[in-house]
Amino acid sequence: MFLKQDKKPNGRIYLSIVRGFRDPLTKKNKSKTVRSLGYLDEWETSLDDPIAHFKQLAEEMTRQEQREDDIQLSFSLSETLSVGTDEEKNIGFLALSQIYHALGIHTFFLNRQRGLRVKYPLNNILKLLVYERILRPGSKRAAYQRRDTYLESFSFAEETLYRSLQLFARYKDQLLLNLHETIRMTWGRDTSHVFYDVTNYYFHTDDDHELIRYGYSKDRKGKPIVQMGLLLDNQGLPISYQLFPGNTTDFETLLPILSDVKKKYHLPRVIVVADKGLNSGTNKAYNLIQGDGYIFSRSLRGTKASQAIKDYVLDPSGYIEKGEEFRLKSRVLPTQIRIENAQGKPVHVTIEEKHIAFYSAKYARRARHQRRAILDKAQKLIDSPSRYAKAEQYGALKYIRGMSLNKETGEIQPVDKNILPVLDEELIREEERYDGYYSIVTSELDMPDMEVIERYRGLWKIEESFRITKSQLETRPVYVRREDCIESHFLTCFLALLILRLLQRHTEYRYSPQQLVSSLKKANVCHLEQNYYKAMYYDDVLESIDEKLQLGLNQQIWTLEEIKKRIAETKKIL
Repeated sequence: MFLKQDKKPNGRIYLSIVRGFRDPLTKKNKSKTVRSLGYLDEWETSLDDPIAHFKQLAEEMTRQEQREDDIQLSFSLSETLSVGTDEEKNIGFLALSQIYHALGIHTFFLNRQRGLRVKYPLNNILKLLVYERILRPGSKRAAYQRRDTYLESFSFAEETLYRSLQLFARYKDQLLLNLHETIRMTWGRDTSHVFYDVTNYYFHTDDDHELIRYGYSKDRKGKPIVQMGLLLDNQGLPISYQLFPGNTTDFETLLPILSDVKKKYHLPRVIVVADKGLNSGTNKAYNLIQGDGYIFSRSLRGTKASQAIKDYVLDPSGYIEKGEEFRLKSRVLPTQIRIENAQGKPVHVTIEEKHIAFYSAKYARRARHQRRAILDKAQKLIDSPSRYAKAEQYGALKYIRGMSLNKETGEIQPVDKNILPVLDEELIREEERYDGYYSIVTSELDMPDMEVIERYRGLWKIEESFRITKSQLETRPVYVRREDCIESHFLTCFLALLILRLLQRHTEYRYSPQQLVSSLKKANVCHLEQNYYKAMYYDDVLESIDEKLQLGLNQQIWTLEEIKKRIAETKKIL
């Protein structure tokens, strides 16, 4: 509070004590009268120095207000809102800010910017994109338009956001290496086992170019895609990622990313855990030549699996019971793998490999339940094929005999008008034979079978990570088309995933990413008057975050000064 001296048209000076504040809508400094004192000349008869006296009084009133918990605010019941008014602000981003800065992302880009001739703030732009990708995923334009919903300043022109994407792509590899070192030193990183998988993301375009290609789309959208290989450490924290053209097969992606990461990150021996799509002779040979190991699953259903493997898995002899609903067996056999020699010609090489087969009654029940749901869709498709789109019923179509997909029109139709489509009972019975059975191959001959299986089960971490990127972070569909912009888009998604995973770790994995994001989105404050805000939401998730990060999100009334102080505190090292 301070003393205001207002010169009136009659020449007299009117005194009042006012409180200064910054208007949250106009961003301009304003003041509100706290006490009207009257004219200066009227006080000169009773006070030697009225100005000094009332300045001291304003200072004392400020100190008194700071000592007291209670404040008095006044409201006019006749006040109305103007169009576009939005006085609700998010403070849940404080948790994201603390981890973002603990990762040193701000330092990285502030240091890079010193050597660039750009005036726009790279760190602030990236920070906004990451926050928005976590809390309200959408387009880059939407992120810019929502920048004022935070009580942190994101002051830059919209066009600079798009220009910055080129620079983010340029520094991607350096940033990922820097993040790896920070995580290793701050949180600790276990790379004795790494999890790897590939997925793809579709684009809202019918054209393709060097990176955006038509390929096998897991979303079945019939759109060009880009492949992304993602590498996680043993704790499920992202290490690195790499983009590949959409027509790249899954098993071709492992060598480039693994060799690059091992070289740049100076990783010791690692054991790669991956699904059957990565199980190839080349990948096995590469890992063995590098002194690394592998744990891969392999197919049991369909034509890809050999009859010898199927017979071994289904043969009841040799299984060891591990409880009422689980059994396993293993063998070490010389195995031939097909690789290319230095001249690029295919050759066969024999390696020693452990084969593990196991059966889980729990997995069998789950497989039957999932198949029943698909068969229900298949029957509905038989009854009324025109009602369903090909993408919605792709999985069900394989269980129908006499019905096919017209690749030109995308319509599902009978193969022969004179033959009614029916469920393929033979295929259903064949698949049911393998419900609950799994087959794993590994280079780790001395590793106990149960440990190999437990390592393989850890693949859920990467499967969940892909689900998070596609659903929670809405990574696809991708709207940008330039290669550097595509790279930057996936970089912001990678950073968002990493921050969410670290936030899970801080809260001891008690909450899913969806629960964390839901609560952080609801952690808002509403402007009351002047510089005062009222918190509007608090739950057990926010309480858990508070316990670890000490953000004080349970505080009910905030001043703008307190919020700014709290933001500044999140930028310090944990």
